[in-house]
Amino acid sequence: MKRRGKGGKVLSRFFLYVFFVLIAVFFLFPVVWTVSLSFKTMQELYRFPPKILPGSLYLKNYGYVINQYNIFAGVRNSFYITIVTVVGTLLITIPAAYAFSRIKFALSRVLQFSILLFQMISPIVMLIPLYRYFSRIGLLNSYFGLIAIYIAVSIPFQVWFIRGFLDTIPVQLDEAATIDGCNRMQIVTRVLLPVITPGLFSASLLVFISSWSQFVVPYILISAPAKMPVSVSLVNLQSSLTSINTQFLAAGSVVAIAPTIVLFVILQKFIVSAMTAGAIKG
Repeated sequence: MKRRGKGGKVLSRFFLYVFFVLIAVFFLFPVVWTVSLSFKTMQELYRFPPKILPGSLYLKNYGYVINQYNIFAGVRNSFYITIVTVVGTLLITIPAAYAFSRIKFALSRVLQFSILLFQMISPIVMLIPLYRYFSRIGLLNSYFGLIAIYIAVSIPFQVWFIRGFLDTIPVQLDEAATIDGCNRMQIVTRVLLPVITPGLFSASLLVFISSWSQFVVPYILISAPAKMPVSVSLVNLQSSLTSINTQFLAAGSVVAIAPTIVLFVILQKFIVSAMTAGAIKG
């Protein structure tokens, strides 16, 4: 019986790993194929049967999108927008999450669920009235208006996300800091934030990726080419091409997604730590 039980456990684990591998291939194949297209020549694009690996690293595709189209201008704009969004979101959500986690007041739970309800409202639904409102107050083609929308969209989920990490910290730690003479601001900045650093990095990464990948909102609110983020710049790149040049679009797409991949690789240990902390709490 023990051998059968052990054999069944090994078999189930084998099929589980096979399932994970298939899921990974399913999501990674489009990325790999895009990278491959970005290094191919025009002749290789229409070769049949198609090959995953290019015959050689044809770097002129990247030279075109960097030198001729200046794709890095869009990357620079996206960096500015997303970094300010991340900082602004954390400045608002950390005090709110601390209040919901540590301060007991009337209608606290009702207010928390009310905030979460706003997460269900898509910014696309609000774009038409926002466009008319922003046009009246002069916020079209403005980073301020765009960042304000990104922060408003990110706040509901991030309040709950950071609050979950604060709930894992014993209240006795706050009481000990109070005895040592710390006020609430010092408790948050000197005691709690260092403890939930993995959670803050995870929250920052989620906000960064969400803001970086936004397309419809900046496409409608930003019309000045010099202010467009990279997601909108790729559409303009496609419209500027006189013929179907998939290799140029693929190269621009690789440049656009590279920062998020690099950031994820750098912060992956913090993300794993955050997930492990959540698993222990559960």
